[in-house]
Parts: sequence; C-alpha cells; structure tokens
Amino acid sequence: MIKGKVLVLDDEAIVRISCKRVLEAEGYNVSVASSVKEAVTLLEKEHYALVITDLLMPDVDGLEFLEIIKHRWPSLRAIVMTGYGTQEARQKSLALGALEFLKKPFLPEELVSVVMAAGNARMESYDDDYTRI
Repeated sequence: MIKGKVLVLDDEAIVRISCKRVLEAEGYNVSVASSVKEAVTLLEKEHYALVITDLLMPDVDGLEFLEIIKHRWPSLRAIVMTGYGTQEARQKSLALGALEFLKKPFLPEELVSVVMAAGNARMESYDDDYTRI
C-alpha cells in the first residue's frame, strides 16, 4: 500500500539513500534531491505530501528552503533533520512551518514515527477543513 509521496533533501548521499530505503519499506513513494535547486524542480513537477530536509547544505540552507516551501507550496508538510541543530534553529524551523526537528543520527524507527505523525497531522487538517464546510 502506497502511503504518500515524500521528498528527501540532503547533500549527503548516505542520508538520502537510508531515508529512501526505510520509508519505501514502509510503503511510501520516495524521491530524493541533493540540492535545493533539484528539490524545487521536483516540487514543480509533482505533488508531494511531505518534504524531509537537511538544515545545513552548501547551496541554500534548510531554513531558506522552508521559506520557499511556505510561500510556493503552503499546504506542503515539512520535517527538518540536522546533525548540528541548535535550539534557535529548531524554533525558526517550527516557526516556518516544520512539523518536527529530527536530530541526526536517528534510528529508522524514529524517522518512520515522525513521518507517520506528519501524515496524521495532514489527515487531521483535512478533517478540520471538511468539518468547516
């Protein structure tokens, strides 16, 4: 059963590959990108339910990417992952709409848990919208 399309953005290949394997094993359809430019191109071509982005990347940082998402795809859910997170970065990420701030290294179960929680938050949002109609 396919659970939804997820885009994983990280400049480290091992992180992209690991996230893809873990999430595909759980039934998610996963695309990967190594740069913000590549991620934006994918987002322009296809609809994704969730983006998982690294915070520190060489071209554009994850906070700037969250701002792009917020303005261009406001209903898109995001999770931030980083090995160098500060409390300030966490607060900024959440203020820009990230649902979760995941510290690297993380266990596969932690990744699956936050992705499932993001899916549940999305369903609750749909339920709220439906209730208002």
